[in-house]
Amino acid sequence: MKFTFPLVLVGALLMSAGSAGRADMPVLTLNDANAPPYTTPEGEGFIDAVAGEAFRRVGVRLRLVKLPAERGLLNANAGIEDGDVTRIAGLEAQYPNLVRVPEKLVDWEFTAFSKNASLPATWDGIRSQTVGLVRGWKIYENQMLGAPAVFALDDSRQLFRLLQLDRIDVALHERWIGSGLLKQQNIGGVVALTPPLAKREMFIYLHKKHAALAPKLATALREIKAEGLYGKLYREKVLSLTVTAVK
Repeated sequence: MKFTFPLVLVGALLMSAGSAGRADMPVLTLNDANAPPYTTPEGEGFIDAVAGEAFRRVGVRLRLVKLPAERGLLNANAGIEDGDVTRIAGLEAQYPNLVRVPEKLVDWEFTAFSKNASLPATWDGIRSQTVGLVRGWKIYENQMLGAPAVFALDDSRQLFRLLQLDRIDVALHERWIGSGLLKQQNIGGVVALTPPLAKREMFIYLHKKHAALAPKLATALREIKAEGLYGKLYREKVLSLTVTAVK
């Protein structure tokens, strides 16, 4: 059964999600490799709202920190932080101290950005180009293994800056985050090649000391989806970003 949310109720939920719970709740700190429209410095992004509300429902306040993607995984696996908020399935094989929340948080569209709109949007089509990727994004690292010219960077803004300066031919990123970064940096002449190279479900991961929370968070996420709040937030905060290139 789906429910509709009056604007007042949605606003109240977003306010609670932005702070991710009451100040007296226990706090879990998760690494966040996202950017607008998924997370924002003000806590107003799609994942800020959805993940924050899911944690609030299980009695925990969520705190997100920004670390380079690879370091964030290593810290989460070591228990320095309490987990990572968006990662592909299967990382538990490489990082055995991480436990996946068994309900997806969001779908990511792994996309190639280029000034050359005629490039084929396939793994083989871009491997021969000079490619840039974010260090720690495993799907890209695995697919580009052995490619002749790959730049691995820790900073997404720098990645698109290299594309703007023609230091690389292709920047590999997530469709909506990349589109937002192009807009923020006023970088023109770049297109998101279609179709996406891959579409993957992204999950919350927790350090194993918090494993008991994983099924509870999964239930909370399913409830948020069934109530219709998830879809409403996705339309308002993600699909409203219609700019995939700055002309």
